[in-house]
Amino acid sequence: MNHLLCGLAANPALPPELVDRLLTLALEEARADPASQFADDLLHDLADRVDLRHGQILELAAYSDTMARYLAYRGTLDAADVDPGSMPNAAVALLDERRGHLAWARFLATHPDPEIRWKLASCPGLPHDAVDLLAVDPDEAVVKELALWTDSPVTARLALHPDPEVRIAVAANPTTPLEAVIALAADPELTLKWALSERTDLPQELYAGPAADPHSGVRATYASNPGIGQELIRVLAADPEIEVRRALTEHPRVPLDLLAELAVGDRAGWNLLPRIAAATPDELTEPAGSRHAAVRMLVAQRRDLPPHLREALAVDPDASVVRAVAPHPGLSEESLRAMVARHGVQVLGAVAANPDASGPLLEYLTQHRPGVRRVLKEVAGHPHATGPALLACLADRTSRPRAAAHPALPPEAITEPLGDEDRRVAEAAAGNPSLPRAVMLELMP
Repeated sequence: MNHLLCGLAANPALPPELVDRLLTLALEEARADPASQFADDLLHDLADRVDLRHGQILELAAYSDTMARYLAYRGTLDAADVDPGSMPNAAVALLDERRGHLAWARFLATHPDPEIRWKLASCPGLPHDAVDLLAVDPDEAVVKELALWTDSPVTARLALHPDPEVRIAVAANPTTPLEAVIALAADPELTLKWALSERTDLPQELYAGPAADPHSGVRATYASNPGIGQELIRVLAADPEIEVRRALTEHPRVPLDLLAELAVGDRAGWNLLPRIAAATPDELTEPAGSRHAAVRMLVAQRRDLPPHLREALAVDPDASVVRAVAPHPGLSEESLRAMVARHGVQVLGAVAANPDASGPLLEYLTQHRPGVRRVLKEVAGHPHATGPALLACLADRTSRPRAAAHPALPPEAITEPLGDEDRRVAEAAAGNPSLPRAVMLELMP
């Protein structure tokens, strides 16, 4: 029964009086057995609800500082509800979200628990007095965390810290003044090739060293760094290691002609790449008409294509291109059915993922033979799925949990999954918003 109660706790249609009963049950269980996994799961499922009253939120926060922190990060617990003395983790979370009182920072910077100070050190916008305390903390891990994340001028001072780990953290911080980073790069005691990999404002000569590093992982890390210029991009495009060339495709300013060469030379299944995502409609015209299907497929990953490009890619002779464009919004039912007629099982799952796919089309896809399991998975979570389509999904073990949670599941089938031997299925069914109120009451202890 425990997993069913957790499903109920997450059910958006659960009546308020049943939310009250579950909260009481969870708190009683937690007090009786602080190590109870069931109580912890139930409390977190309740904490995720969007309809909790303020009093219920305070009850949950009072249960533990860990729960209070969870609520703070969810945005349901406010600074007025938090005492930093009894809820230090929640107070740090609110400071991290810039919703806490800055006056808390100095108190927390001297907290006896070093883990609290370590968490505080990564919070943005801390007042100078708290930063100064953290910068001389007796725990080097706290100082290192501050050096890595602070946006305070203290980074210039920490660049001279005797601990090399702290200085490396300073070099990795995006807000450390460039002159301090350049000085650190000349420090013979430090190896900064990894630490500088996220910096985008370095002189090209500082990027050149790691870009020629014998370790391919280092070269790959720098290949996607937006700070490297066109000369280094061209050098890395000829790298003998595939991981480096693939990393370069993630660079937001890689030339489109070079990106096309990289795609043609690699049989990877690409996701939407930053350079393609940022391209203008005019820039997309040439790659969309490329003679290479791998290049056309890059464009087909966009979900905001101009209609003429979208429609051209939808009738592409290559199934991989059609599969990439099939989930694009705006495609007509006729176009989607034509894709299936031409390419069959190669595109079924992608067509089922189209947000505009109609109920009848989804039913048709679930009945297609031969079938494709991905179709059932997509249909089970599709907002347009019909009862007959969901019944087909319910018969598949992989798709069954999603189908059991779908509000369009037929009334005669909605309670059957509650007794499923797979607890994921039963819990999903208990969370189905179409579950009758009478059944919810029967499930309550």
